[in-house]
Amino acid sequence: MKVKNIKGVVIKGKGKGTEFGFPTANILLKKRVDGGVYSGRVKFNGAGYRAALFVLPGGEALEAHIFNFSGDLYGKEISVAIGEKIREAIKFKSEEELINRVKKDIEEMKNG
Repeated sequence: MKVKNIKGVVIKGKGKGTEFGFPTANILLKKRVDGGVYSGRVKFNGAGYRAALFVLPGGEALEAHIFNFSGDLYGKEISVAIGEKIREAIKFKSEEELINRVKKDIEEMKNG
């Protein structure tokens, strides 16, 4: 599979990721990417980090939950390497269902 490399400036989202315990760096996409959950890497300021990526259905934006990172990236340019697609985007019946699935996805990516 060909890895897609994307650069973008981190923008404010709705804050749901942080609220759920999974803060994300959000960027708008200039090129369309299929929606879903992906493993990936984020580069910022010369350092690389593994990340769980969510591309919104429609492919217009990407949310990156960066492993072992804390800091303010708003307004900063990051580089994202989109790796293996883990699963399609799913509409969940509850926030609890969503949180549990995201925890499972992240655990699988960290151990995989």
